[in-house]
Amino acid sequence: MKSRATSVDYTLRKRSVLRDYRCGRLSVYDVCDAHPEMRRIAANVGEDTSAICPVCRRERLRLLNFVYGNELDRDNGRVFPTHAVFDGLRERYRDFTCYVVEVCTGCNWNHLVRSIRFENTGGN
Repeated sequence: MKSRATSVDYTLRKRSVLRDYRCGRLSVYDVCDAHPEMRRIAANVGEDTSAICPVCRRERLRLLNFVYGNELDRDNGRVFPTHAVFDGLRERYRDFTCYVVEVCTGCNWNHLVRSIRFENTGGN
């Protein structure tokens, strides 16, 4: 089965938010607003990164891969490791979207890094 992945990168939006925060247009409460459940998930199953939080500059960011799709049933809305998204889920499901979110468990910074839409294009 052939599939196609379409990705949207949110780096420019992240830069804009951080610029507005550093200029005083946004408060720390505006940018560090991760839901407690997201913070818990990041602490327990998030993937480590080498990137330092751009707000508190103390903690390393953690990545979460949330997947959503009509076919996912019990897997809909779950967090998966990166290798599972690109290997296992692509083989099991025809169409789904993965939202990659970075989270700081120290100050609650969170930002959508990218979204990746996986679609079955048919054929072999």
